[in-house]
Amino acid sequence: MAQYFEVHPENPQARLLKQTASLLDGGGIVAVPTDSSYALVCQLDNKSAVDNLRRIRQVDDKHHLTLLCRDLSELANYARVDNKQYRLLKMATPGPYTFILEASREVPRRLSHPSRKTIGLRVPDHKVLQDLLALHGGPLLGTTLIPPGETEPMNDAQDIRARFEHQLAAVLDAGACPLEPTTVVDLTAIGTGGDAVLVRAGRGDLSAIGL
Repeated sequence: MAQYFEVHPENPQARLLKQTASLLDGGGIVAVPTDSSYALVCQLDNKSAVDNLRRIRQVDDKHHLTLLCRDLSELANYARVDNKQYRLLKMATPGPYTFILEASREVPRRLSHPSRKTIGLRVPDHKVLQDLLALHGGPLLGTTLIPPGETEPMNDAQDIRARFEHQLAAVLDAGACPLEPTTVVDLTAIGTGGDAVLVRAGRGDLSAIGL
């Protein structure tokens, strides 16, 4: 049965975030608010948690999961980023963008795309999630909370609780999120002289990153 934590969106209660972080440390899956829609997150180095995350979403290992990082200094530990890529990332973070980059050796093989060795990375602009990441002490692995067989993400915490309460460790309720996923941009070609490629148009403004 999922625990249900109601937190203030701008001044989240540290006690509740610490409880949430403890559940994540124990291998739990948690629904969290972001600057796009709600997402499911777990520890990135816990194989059973990652497998459970994929099972809940019903996606295979070819589906990009995303590393949610506090800032670009963390992001750089998990991806190979050249100067041009970094300038683009700096313009767009924090914000509702997911960037596909070449995974570094720090990324466990099971988390990167099996044929391309790439990883999705993003720096969310949401106070609650940022505070949770700080308490956790490192990136979390996440995926947009789109129910199996559907195309739209969920943004109401009570609906999430009713639908997934037997599969999640907790739901972190900070109010409704925008009902729109992130904009996904593949930056891998930039490393070999190519251009950024739009994979999915979402909440992020393309003009902010020059697309």
